[in-house]
Amino acid sequence: MLHIVNGDHVGETLKRAAIPGDVLVWREVYPAGPAFLDMEDRACRKLRTAYLERALGIPPDDYVRGCEMQERELRRFGAYDEVVLWFEHDLFDQTMLWYLLRWFAGQTLGRTKLSLLCIGEFPGIDRFRGLGQLTVEQLETLSGKWRPVGRKELETGAKLWEAYASPSLETHAAALAWDTSALPFARSSFRWHLSRLPSVLNGLGVVEQTTLAALRDGARAATDLFRDVGNRIGDLGMGDIEYWHRLRSMAERPKALIRFIDEAERPSVGSAPGTLPVSARRVELTDFGRAAEAGETDGIRDIEIDEWYGGLRLQGRIDWRWDAKTERAVFEL
Repeated sequence: MLHIVNGDHVGETLKRAAIPGDVLVWREVYPAGPAFLDMEDRACRKLRTAYLERALGIPPDDYVRGCEMQERELRRFGAYDEVVLWFEHDLFDQTMLWYLLRWFAGQTLGRTKLSLLCIGEFPGIDRFRGLGQLTVEQLETLSGKWRPVGRKELETGAKLWEAYASPSLETHAAALAWDTSALPFARSSFRWHLSRLPSVLNGLGVVEQTTLAALRDGARAATDLFRDVGNRIGDLGMGDIEYWHRLRSMAERPKALIRFIDEAERPSVGSAPGTLPVSARRVELTDFGRAAEAGETDGIRDIEIDEWYGGLRLQGRIDWRWDAKTERAVFEL
């Protein structure tokens, strides 16, 4: 049996549990940076690698080596009688699940049975954030509770990844109308994905909006801000490194929404001499950020941006805004 899990902590805990099988940790962060139909394509990987280095500080050689290693292990799935996918309800996990289901949909499974364990809660945990919270004993209670993955699950996952990796805004929006009941958390996660787009409210996505709201009453340490924002929008499954990138983007745009209080040191991912990592900073609103948070101005009007949300690249001046209530883009700006 092969267990494919969403992170190193879960992987190590599972190895200590009395659950037979090998463990493959799938190391990716698909909510950050460009996503493509074929993530193994050399040109696509080069583009993604460059983004992850620039935005998240991930060393290119380490990233490429890790991708190639896990892809080799994945291609060995036929050596196992059963492959179990362990994933959670949030966008971080759901994008991995969609990608892997699309990959398996293109394989001949033969004698290998494909199964899925996907949960959004756990008994006794009020605020369930993920499998990484669980102890060895708690993980063991999930043994055998996975369910078979059939044609419907494979087709749904494949279709969702194709939408997520699409460069077309219309394709992303259309996914919300699909029947995704075969994967219970899929529609909610795709809605969270789209909530990151520039909003009709103030031109900002949910990460930026939530950050500004959390700073309304004054400056805060970045680490405290991350915990608070993470609790408010936990269904994104956003990690600290990705959040530091979002904070830097908010501070370094032409019309800054926030500022780092000690401006003698330029914020950075964290390893260059003479710089402080974002995690060591304190953050406060600018006047423009306060106006945007109040809905008095559009946070990206007349500003050129360059950011990826799955396969959707927002580049230059954006002439539309996402309306979460109607679940469509509004172009009448």
